Amino acid sequence: MAIKFQYNKTSLQDLEKNLKMRVRTLPTIKNKESALRMEVKKSKDEAKDLEIKLEQEIAAYDKMMALWSEFDPTLIKVKDVELNVRKIAGVRVPVLSNIEFDIPPFSLFSAPSWYVDGLTILIRMSRTAIERDFTDMKLNLLEVARKKTTQKVNLFEKVQIPGYQDAIRKIKRFMEDEENLSKSSQKIMRAQQEKRKEENPWL
Repeated sequence: MAIKFQYNKTSLQDLEKNLKMRVRTLPTIKNKESALRMEVKKSKDEAKDLEIKLEQEIAAYDKMMALWSEFDPTLIKVKDVELNVRKIAGVRVPVLSNIEFDIPPFSLFSAPSWYVDGLTILIRMSRTAIERDFTDMKLNLLEVARKKTTQKVNLFEKVQIPGYQDAIRKIKRFMEDEENLSKSSQKIMRAQQEKRKEENPWL
């Protein structure tokens, strides 16, 4: 990204102001990136743990596979999923606060004895699957925010700050050269005036 500037004091002041702002902001953005990196790692670990937990619960469900043909799947429904929003390193992410299941009454006498255990297994599996989905959603949001923050750090560190420093250096060098030229031309003019005075003292 080329920094646009003019060779004058106003442009120099604008560049110095922009540079100062970026140098001051950079540590904050770096801290945010570091915090997001940690949160992404934590969420990845959490998602992995929930995946393992769900696989174990499915394995337990498989042990009862022969019995599930007798089970009435309309007995359990997810009634409501309560969400909260939490800010993690400045990023708003959904947080699962509660899952409500709807289980209509059924007769314990006419239903097979293992129905209660079956319901418990299904509730546990559903809860784990929903938790895993929300962890994946949180992970995706944090990943996107971390990538954007890393891009901003790189933009400031590798492009904008060096670009502003280079532009400031060029303007200062130009202004110094201009000043030196002006001083030199003034010296030459004075020397010429003095020479003319010496040649013609009546002037």
